Amino acid sequence: MDTMRERFATVASRLLDDDPRLAVVLAEIGVDGFRAAMDRHPDRVLNVGIREQLLVGVGGGLALTGMRPILHTFASFLVERPFEQVKLDFGHQGVGGVLVSAGGSYDWPAGGFTHMAPGDVALMDTLDGWTVHVPGHPDEAEALLRHAAAAGDDKVYVRLSLQTNEAARAVDGRRFLTVREGRAGTVVAVGPMLDGVLAATEGLDVTVLYATTVRPFDGAALRAAAGAADAADVVLVEPYLTGTSAAAAGEALQDTPHRVLGLGVRREELRRYGDMAAHLAAQGLDAASLRGRIAGFFGG
Repeated sequence: MDTMRERFATVASRLLDDDPRLAVVLAEIGVDGFRAAMDRHPDRVLNVGIREQLLVGVGGGLALTGMRPILHTFASFLVERPFEQVKLDFGHQGVGGVLVSAGGSYDWPAGGFTHMAPGDVALMDTLDGWTVHVPGHPDEAEALLRHAAAAGDDKVYVRLSLQTNEAARAVDGRRFLTVREGRAGTVVAVGPMLDGVLAATEGLDVTVLYATTVRPFDGAALRAAAGAADAADVVLVEPYLTGTSAAAAGEALQDTPHRVLGLGVRREELRRYGDMAAHLAAQGLDAASLRGRIAGFFGG
């Protein structure tokens, strides 16, 4: 199976052939996946070199001319390093585009903390009007990328990862999916966390919602699940900073007595990098750790 990032290059290259309004802007990373597209569309596949602020600035400039720019690099270089440009060149200018990141929270541990971005979605959450997609499978990444490319002038962030679920789900870029139903409470599994959550909650009487579009947050789905349960207790399992969606969940349930437990990546930097499985275990996000934390929250 191809990775989400490989699927992105394939799909974006095809979209360039079909839609003359689209342009892809790169900052050296990911160029090899667009060699053929660059030959076909040299004026719409641009590599600005290792200049991430320029990457975003060029994307904003293309959007001002009426183009639909797709920007791509690692999340730490796409969101964190040029955040001022994201805020001003898209938000302040009132234009849209598609930011597609790779690397996630710790996809490449050997790259060190410079190539990790567990706070990217929380940082994007400080800005107004951004849709945020977090696919959990390459097929979902393709569906959400196509949705983002066709989304008029909307501002969209697509977070790709090497971590994937075994099977794809029918995502629509809007709603949470109900994967399992129960009475003790609700667990929201974001993107690539779904398989671990399903394993962790096997035999527990809980509802599992699957979220691949986290902004806007599907408060209606959470309210419906909480209303059908015996208690409005919610666990959020996110592949980025712990508690990123806690405020959104609290707002959705503001008229209902509730408890929310956020599980995700802690703020402490892990300096023994290991591999992705080691990071999941160290963060308490492997299935065994999730089992204990979720069951404990719901009373065993």
